[in-house]
Amino acid sequence: MRFPVPIQTGSYVVPHIEVYYPSVFGLPNAGAQSRMNAEIRAQAGRMIEEQATAQASPEGGATTMTGLYELKTNERGVLSLTQSNYAYTSPAAHGMTLLRSLTFDVASGKSYALGELFRPGSAYKAAIDADIRKQIEDRDVPLIADFQGIAADQPYYIADKALVVYFQLYELTPYVYGFPMFPISVYTLQEFVVEAGPLGRMLAGV
Repeated sequence: MRFPVPIQTGSYVVPHIEVYYPSVFGLPNAGAQSRMNAEIRAQAGRMIEEQATAQASPEGGATTMTGLYELKTNERGVLSLTQSNYAYTSPAAHGMTLLRSLTFDVASGKSYALGELFRPGSAYKAAIDADIRKQIEDRDVPLIADFQGIAADQPYYIADKALVVYFQLYELTPYVYGFPMFPISVYTLQEFVVEAGPLGRMLAGV
């Protein structure tokens, strides 16, 4: 399926919590559609639980949450999206936002971890690490911890012909910097990419 998949907005709204997430519909493969929607909803649920635990206040203040999403790629049989969840508990100085992402093969409903985008045994991690280190230097990114390289399960999303690797708040940079994001051209990683995978489709334009 080369064209964008139909998306509607689902919601989970209860007192103090208002979370919106994408829901795929109208696909010819009902199983793939069900798998994608189940994974998206499950991720939204995990984020709510994580925020509730992290934001628990000894003063007993109420926690409010707002969850949103963004579609990053919806073409060529690839759906890549982010889900964010902002939570605030009084009387904290500020709230906290979580960011998560998912990238799917629309035909099968399979979601891809970062390593699955690349050929087994290839040096994709070293290439990504080198690109991020260069961006940190070129952009003068303020660090609160040395960059030790990406994790095996490093979060990412695909936007057009770029792989965007990102880190959580406080993980690499000060809170005021926001989410540190590092876009890497698929052409930089071309020799490592699985051609039939999501990045390969962006690269080939098929």
